[in-house]
Amino acid sequence: MVVYVVVAIIAYLIGSLNISIFISKKLAGFDVREKGSKSTGATNVLRTVGKKAAAITLIFDALKGVISIVIAIIIGKYFKNANPTILIEIGAFFAVLGHTFPIYYGFKGGKGVATSLGIILVVNYKIGLICLVFALLLMAITKMVSLGSISAAVLFAVLTVFIRDSYIVDFEFSFIIFGFLMATIVIFNHRTNLKRILTGTENKLNFNKKTEDNKSYDDEKNNKV
Repeated sequence: MVVYVVVAIIAYLIGSLNISIFISKKLAGFDVREKGSKSTGATNVLRTVGKKAAAITLIFDALKGVISIVIAIIIGKYFKNANPTILIEIGAFFAVLGHTFPIYYGFKGGKGVATSLGIILVVNYKIGLICLVFALLLMAITKMVSLGSISAAVLFAVLTVFIRDSYIVDFEFSFIIFGFLMATIVIFNHRTNLKRILTGTENKLNFNKKTEDNKSYDDEKNNKV
């Protein structure tokens, strides 16, 4: 039992690490949590800071999930009585939990999409690639990252019911429960986005037009020159 708690704590602390706050302060002079959607995720970084910062944030957040799983696997090798599947699931779930409610930043974090993506691709690359392609297509069509993220999370949960191969360890029924838990936390984190999607007021990506936050930042920067 102790080993599961240890993995949960380590994964949560890793998930709580946040590079977007550092990048936004360094490159743009503000805390990304004060702009746009107030989220620390790559989408809000893209809208308020820029593409380079968003790409770094996306990669870093995805790696948090991957590293948490790797650590869970390594720890599991030293505890033969521990179930490796449960260890992986705990490591993955608490990494997302840490990203969403980071202890280092007043429990105010992101929505866990990039971290979940890294996790899904490691847990089952086949399901991960299907969800990734599906999400990207939906985002390209609708220009709504939130819709693609929510839909991919639901698809992941559904696919765990039907796909029993290509898992990082032998398939167990707990992967199905894990899939629905992951989908639940992503949907919960997007609850305000979901309301806007239903009312037709959700924000859409526009790579050619800066948001008001970006404009304000540029105006401030130009005034100082």
